Amino acid sequence: MPRNDAAAGTSRLTRFQQRTRQILRVKRARHLVQLAVAALIVVAAVRHQLEEEQAGAASVDALCPFGAVETLLTWVTTGSLVSRTHPSNLVLGAALLAATVLAGNAFCGWICPFGAVQDALSWLRRRLHLPRLTIPERADRILRYGRFVVLAVVIVLSYTTARLWFADYDPYLALFGLNWLFGSDSPLLWAGLAVLAVVLAGALVVDRFWCRYLCPLGGVLSVLGRLSLLRIRRSPSACTDCTLCDRACPVGLRPSAAAPLVHPDCVGCMDCVTTCPVRGALQVEAPVLLGVPVLSATGAAAPPARRAPRTAGGEES
Repeated sequence: MPRNDAAAGTSRLTRFQQRTRQILRVKRARHLVQLAVAALIVVAAVRHQLEEEQAGAASVDALCPFGAVETLLTWVTTGSLVSRTHPSNLVLGAALLAATVLAGNAFCGWICPFGAVQDALSWLRRRLHLPRLTIPERADRILRYGRFVVLAVVIVLSYTTARLWFADYDPYLALFGLNWLFGSDSPLLWAGLAVLAVVLAGALVVDRFWCRYLCPLGGVLSVLGRLSLLRIRRSPSACTDCTLCDRACPVGLRPSAAAPLVHPDCVGCMDCVTTCPVRGALQVEAPVLLGVPVLSATGAAAPPARRAPRTAGGEES
């Protein structure tokens, strides 16, 4: 089809059809990025397993930014790294810090391969019409502190043992390290696989179970996400309170109650933005400084937000 005919065909689409295409483009882009990163990690794990004797390929540990969190205290106090970590962990950790300050927790929604696995399990549950477990709001708020409990335990034990203590129980490493496929002489291999089985079973009934309640890196990014320059912002004047965005959120937040910034536990997947039927009700925007609206990601000026009480799914500006 000639270019002018294609443009004419696009212009003949209704606004609903154009919106549907936009939603599909964003979703496909996110899933392609997730798939590409997961494939990269699997290839690296296979190379490491096959070349381990010659130490010719980096391990999955060396490709994880959480290694920076695990070894940071030891590195600062002693100048050395805990075992099984690498300077690449510090580089990746610094890059993730910069990315989080710029774009929030997009790493969790677009990059993390373990998050992609949980998204796939949620998709499978919907395809099989399996029931989804709804966690009561109060219990959900309490359970989210589990990430910080796990984080504290990991940091303390990594420092006191001077080794990558969490590696024996990390479900991400248990899955993507491929020790279960190539064989391992670790006596704690079963422990990691048991944790992995529990987490995957949980993700089958609760969207992103690990991310919501147990992921220590998610706890770190939840705190740093408050400093992000780009956050999803709700416009109270445009929002119709249809709550479609709440149903789309994979981590159980309530974008429809954001006042105006969506909760920092947001993983930046953009599902709420693409699901919203009202243009401008949810947008990725930079902060409003001194009451002066700034340009949004779509180029439209952000309307001044009214203050609203803090809710479970949102936070005050």
